[in-house]
Amino acid sequence: MPDVWIALPAIAQDVILSAGLLAVPCLLALILFRGYAPAPLIAAHMRREPALTAAFVMLVAVAVGLGAAITAQERGLRAGTAAAADGFDLVIAAPGSELTAMLSTVFLQPADVPLLDGETFAEIHDHPRVSLAAPLAFGDSHDGAPVIGTTAEFVTHLAGDLAEGRFWATSSEALAGAATGLEPGATFFPDHGFGDAAQQDAHGNEITVVGTLPRTGTPWDGAVLVPVESVWETHGLANGHAPGGDPGRLGPPFDAAHFPGTPAIVVQPDSLAAAYGLRSEFTRDRATMAFFPGEVLSRLYVVMGDVRQAMSLMGTVTQLLVAGAVLLALAILARLHRRRTAMLRALGAPARFVMAVTWGHAAAILTAGTASGLVLGLAAASLLSGIVSERTGISVSATLGWTELHLALAFLALASLAALLPGWRATRSPITPALRA
Repeated sequence: MPDVWIALPAIAQDVILSAGLLAVPCLLALILFRGYAPAPLIAAHMRREPALTAAFVMLVAVAVGLGAAITAQERGLRAGTAAAADGFDLVIAAPGSELTAMLSTVFLQPADVPLLDGETFAEIHDHPRVSLAAPLAFGDSHDGAPVIGTTAEFVTHLAGDLAEGRFWATSSEALAGAATGLEPGATFFPDHGFGDAAQQDAHGNEITVVGTLPRTGTPWDGAVLVPVESVWETHGLANGHAPGGDPGRLGPPFDAAHFPGTPAIVVQPDSLAAAYGLRSEFTRDRATMAFFPGEVLSRLYVVMGDVRQAMSLMGTVTQLLVAGAVLLALAILARLHRRRTAMLRALGAPARFVMAVTWGHAAAILTAGTASGLVLGLAAASLLSGIVSERTGISVSATLGWTELHLALAFLALASLAALLPGWRATRSPITPALRA
């Protein structure tokens, strides 16, 4: 039997599991309601205390929505960060923390890291298995947007064709990310540093925007890209080319003796096998560190997975507590309605009919709350996704999937089973004292 289940397509497994969970309250309703029509009495109970009923529904909805939003947001964040790292096949940096280098390179988080020299870059760039080797240069910003020095080849690799304008032709020209708000023709003076510590107009060189990039859904949408020579020249360094050579040349090949250094080199191998070979070749003690950003992210996902499990456990506990509180409140309501329940029993209503009315009241609230919770969870996940995307620059799209549906249906199934208890108690209480109450 396990082999048959494993052999099923994922969609079939999800559908069967959902149907199995939904079958629990449906079977209970079929058993309890068979031959009876308790709906008018259930509706009367709910109309008698509309505010209380609405409060119970909202309580269940918040509990279900919280769990759904947590799992959906985590999955959306994981997909968004993975997509952001797609353009970075292999990164080579100075030995240190792979996580720091990955955050600095892929997600443009400021970091103080050592530089690789010109001989190292030349060796990587001239390697027969390397299709693209692009240096990155950090250090400046404009109005909160990092100014990144790189090559035109890397820009094409990262974003494809320009959305507007043209590529740079001189070291005083730039390309603006889709989220910077800069248009072709805009000019600015780069600030030295980032954030509150940035020194405004510290360098005095004017940069002109000549093109804009298409939206990539990555933090690079909020960056301004310039020729790497521009960053080096701005800081009073050599521009990577030998004096007296081709005037105004931009991009590789660079002269190793006049290469100021780069914190990271983005490498595109010519094949998957070459990627692993290059990682092994350029992982050298006290010289270079080669890593796959996707692999670093996968290790980070393990930590995120632990956090998600802890938060999911908190959400589950919250749902159980809410379900318990709702059932306790319904038990209290059943006690308040015990005179009408006792009257039904005195008139000859079967115990199953009385139980159907009590259980149906609880099931209606739980079902409405669960359905509302999924809607609330979707709205909360979408809101959180927008906030995260705005704060990080990562395109995060959180939608509800089978996981959230399974969690909601599991909650409904367990709560429906627990709702049998108030109905059972209603059929066991003495009739005469209840009629006198």
